[in-house]
Amino acid sequence: MAVGSSEVLNQTSKMPYCPMRMAVGGFGVAAVIGYFVLYSKKKPEASALDVAKVASGTSNPGNTRPRS
Repeated sequence: MAVGSSEVLNQTSKMPYCPMRMAVGGFGVAAVIGYFVLYSKKKPEASALDVAKVASGTSNPGNTRPRS
């Protein structure tokens, strides 16, 4: 590199992705990880749909109690 060069190293003027897109992507990744954590701890009689309802907050006591 020559003395007096106007070249700037390792600096970009713009982020590679839109910040909103990165936030939505991060939220999606966190939601998927949360779902799989709940799914791995579920009881044997619970279905994947029951876990999804609990994870999204739309379950009722009928979804969380064992079926007879």
